[in-house]
Formats: sequence, C-alpha cells, structure tokens
Amino acid sequence: MTEILSHIDAGVMTLTFNRVDKKNSLTAAMYTALADAVTQAERNPEVRVLVFQGHETVFCAGNDIADFLNNPPSTPDAPVFRLLRSMAAFPKPVLAAVAGPAVGIGTTLLFHCDLVYAGDNAAFAMPFVNLGVCPEAASSLLAPQMMGYHRAAEALLLGEPFMAEAALEIGLVNRVLPPTEVNSYVQVQARKLAAKPLSSLLETKRLMKAGQAALVQQQMNEEAASFGRMLTEPAAKEAFGAFMEKRKPDFSKL
Repeated sequence: MTEILSHIDAGVMTLTFNRVDKKNSLTAAMYTALADAVTQAERNPEVRVLVFQGHETVFCAGNDIADFLNNPPSTPDAPVFRLLRSMAAFPKPVLAAVAGPAVGIGTTLLFHCDLVYAGDNAAFAMPFVNLGVCPEAASSLLAPQMMGYHRAAEALLLGEPFMAEAALEIGLVNRVLPPTEVNSYVQVQARKLAAKPLSSLLETKRLMKAGQAALVQQQMNEEAASFGRMLTEPAAKEAFGAFMEKRKPDFSKL
C-alpha cells in the first residue's frame, strides 16, 4: 500500500496521508516521499497549489515511534528536516484539510500552510516536552506569534490537546466544518486559487513571508540541533522507553 498518495488535477497537487490503520503516523520513508513530492510540486509548472489531507477520522498522529527510534533524525539532512525546510520555503499556496488528531508535526506543519480548514473533531497537540525533546518546524517561533506567548506556552510546555474551536479562535485554522466535508471543501478552495494568476499568488505570498523567512530557517536549524542532541539524553530515553513499554514515564530524577 502506498502510504503517501499524490494526485494532480486542475493545477492542484494533493498529498494524502494514507496509513489510517496506524493513525497516519509518519515513518522516515513517508517523510522522504513527502519531501520529494513537495520539491516536485515546486518545480512542476502544472502545479499551482499544494494540498495536504488525511482521513475524516485522523489527519496525522505524528511520528511512528518505533520507526522513529530506528531512524532518528540525527543530521540536518534527515527526511523530516528536509520536508520542513522545503515547506517553509515553498512559494506556492499550501492548504491543509485537518480532521481528527493532528499531533506533533501534524500540527506544526500547519504553521507553514496558507489556509487550514478543520473538522469539528480535530484535536491539535504539540507534545514535544512530554517526549523529552523540543519543538520543531520553527514552532517555537511561530506558535507564540500566532497564538500569543501564554497560549503557546500552554500548548508547548504542557503538550495537551486543543480542539478545533480553540484553533479557530487563535487563527491556526480558517474555518471549522463537519469532518466528512473538510477534504472536499479544501479542494474547492484550492481550485479557486489555482484559477488565479500564479504570478500574483507567488508575489503576494513572498511579500507576506519575506520579513521573517530567514529567521524561520534559522529557528528551524537551531531547533534541529537541539532536537538531535536531546534525543540522546536521559529524558527522551525514558519518555520513548515508557511509550514502547506502555507505562507512565518517570521524570522525577531528570
């Protein structure tokens, strides 16, 4: 089974997380496929808009932990970091259709989308601290900017989920819909964009992001360095060990 589906129609490339039995958790191979597809979407003149979607019951549960432990992102060229850098620099409009859980990168990826539509069953979470690591995707910069410092601190330090209506209130999503309607609605919005002059879309997006593009890349690099280091430290080892052993982690001495 292909775990990342790619389809181009009417100027829209749609990338679908297709591992529903594993809650669309991402492996290193899936990150590679996604990074390659984003690069293709940037270079392909037939692609004017990029869409990410999952299933009506789940968007993306973050990393597949077993695969993650076997293939940790230990270098800047790791597939996950390659995907994030390409998303941050992607010049064309990016939309996301989010229903069900959006965990870890399932949420932080959305900071690099231009339009995000959510099902009323969407649940967003950035539980990096709970895993003994730190944020990625420049979320340590972008979450406080979007959410305000205290709400971002609550989301990033506690790592607890927040629901679709809260995401709408803070501006992470544009609209909340019934879960069965999200993917189709996003396709309608994507086709509206694809019918507009691409030169105007590109320049408008460039101007909106130009002021902090370098800062976002710098923050990503700093996060990646910290993330790689923290993976080898006791807190992460305890967190991931507890996850695999299905027990509560003990950070009392860490």
